[in-house]
Amino acid sequence: MGSFFKEFLNKGKNRESNGEVIYTNDPQTEEGKQKARMEISGKVQGVGFRFSAKNAADELGIKGLVRNESDGTVYVEAIGDKESLSSFIEAMRKGPSPAADVDKVVVTFDSNIEEKPNFSQAN
Repeated sequence: MGSFFKEFLNKGKNRESNGEVIYTNDPQTEEGKQKARMEISGKVQGVGFRFSAKNAADELGIKGLVRNESDGTVYVEAIGDKESLSSFIEAMRKGPSPAADVDKVVVTFDSNIEEKPNFSQAN
């Protein structure tokens, strides 16, 4: 990855955010992988959010997908261990792209999410 992209991504890592995380249910109690879907709202389209989310997922070992929705939100499915998933949710709250401005992340734990071989970015 070029230095321009690396610099762009690093700007988003430690920034502050007023984004709110809303959990609609409790995580699964069994040990091992956690599965969650997220609806992220705010200024999250056209700002490199999906690219940055994929990079964050790859760094944390998260599998799943990210895609833009027609209503202006971003949809994410994420599968990983409890600690990594928690870190990923926090990255989504901050907005992994420095140009993003997240209002809220609605998280629903869902054991029915299909396993993915990696983390992909959909159109």
